Amino acid sequence: MSASHISPLAPKNIVDLPPIAGFDMGAIASGERYANRLDLWVLRGQSGTQAAGVFTKNSVPGVPIIWSKNALRLSAQGPCLLVVNAGRANVYTGEAGRKVARQTAEKAAQLFGGQAERVLLASTGIIGQCPDITPIKTGLTAISQIMQPHGWEEGAEAIRTTDTFAKRASVTTQIYGQEIRINGIAKGSGMIMPDMATMLSFIATDAAISQGALQDILKDITDISFNAITVDSDSSTSDSVILMASGAAGHKPIEDAHDAALDGFKAALTELMQDLAQQIVRDGEGATKFFEINIEEAKDNAQARVFARSVANSPLVKTAVAGEDANWGRFMMAIGKTGLPLDEANISLYFGPHLVARHGAVDGSYNEDIGAAYMKNQDLQVTIKLGQGKGKAKMWSCDLTHGYISINADYRS
Repeated sequence: MSASHISPLAPKNIVDLPPIAGFDMGAIASGERYANRLDLWVLRGQSGTQAAGVFTKNSVPGVPIIWSKNALRLSAQGPCLLVVNAGRANVYTGEAGRKVARQTAEKAAQLFGGQAERVLLASTGIIGQCPDITPIKTGLTAISQIMQPHGWEEGAEAIRTTDTFAKRASVTTQIYGQEIRINGIAKGSGMIMPDMATMLSFIATDAAISQGALQDILKDITDISFNAITVDSDSSTSDSVILMASGAAGHKPIEDAHDAALDGFKAALTELMQDLAQQIVRDGEGATKFFEINIEEAKDNAQARVFARSVANSPLVKTAVAGEDANWGRFMMAIGKTGLPLDEANISLYFGPHLVARHGAVDGSYNEDIGAAYMKNQDLQVTIKLGQGKGKAKMWSCDLTHGYISINADYRS
């Protein structure tokens, strides 16, 4: 994709992803749907690698979601394998889709080792079209000949659909004084809504952490990263975030997610996952603005999250942001439509550092010129203090433009 088509919100600096001990990978252009572009990726963790996953809450999940959930219930034996295809999502494809999933896993296990039932699958693309197993099998065979420790950048390219840029991040931390690496890639641009999105994210580390602890950590951090974003309020059928830990760093294995030795690891993983989540919003289909919603002083965190989601998803808020219109009444409307109890006399609203409204009316220090100037920024922050308690929540969103309509009107053509 040419630079002119890349989202104006894309990160300015490209991150290099180093190898992670205990993993190798490969990507190829299988031609299953797309012509002349990477669309199939395999990630392999060495024997003993632990894996965890969090998936969409959509009631009609894709076949790979069901398969991968079952795979994660099995004990770790042999290599840990992940196979991802982009183009056709293998959702609502009936028995044909289940057969493709099974044959993909069996072929991967045959070529790369391990158990077919434990192969993790992920898929993204058009719903209702069954992937063609022939190019997938041929592609897997070709990948088996090119596996190497490098290849995260190719993986990030291979999982894209309408994304305008590949999303990747890398951090380092320490456990017991031993350096730990964490790499992550993601895709997502539209059909993005908290409780996962039309997004895939794959994260690998050389830390030695039990499957149970890994699952607990991933679930908690997903709630404040990938489940704290929205582009268009639609929750996809294929969302997956998978975390794999090879244990190759060599430190003493950790069994308990609450072990203090994991504090630095959890902080680093949070940084990486929030970075990837924000990159997805910054690549929102047609997006020209990125904005952060902070809800403070809610009754509790759960209610704060409801308020934040309502504001971040509001089409009127998102179009006001797109038009650089400092229409603060739309933000007040969006918290009010939740139906949760509020007292407008206790509410304060800020655009960045600027106090806009409080005590049920516009603040005397505020004028439209201040708001209009602030709304011209590419990155915006809106804070709403409810005066009810200590609850708080944060969400990230983007504006809604004509570009979103154009992209989705032509998606299948």
